[in-house]
Amino acid sequence: MDGLDILGSKTRLKILHLLSEREMYVSELMEKAGMDGKTAKHHLNLLENAGIISSETRGRRKYYNLDKEVLLRISPSPNRRYVVQFQDI
Repeated sequence: MDGLDILGSKTRLKILHLLSEREMYVSELMEKAGMDGKTAKHHLNLLENAGIISSETRGRRKYYNLDKEVLLRISPSPNRRYVVQFQDI
């Protein structure tokens, strides 16, 4: 999945926005992003597999962190380019 596909979901964008503020555990993300468990697991797994976020289990909770800075560059004519970059923080 390329960068634009990853950012093409409102839910994933919401998750990234929330994690840019602080680390959160799954239940917090579900509540704040308005997701059910199955939807949360799908989007969190996709973002984690892409290397954008990471998780750590502490006790009974699984916490997620944002690991990459997400940059979107859109150029007008004549270049007409869309570039998504994920950079280490």
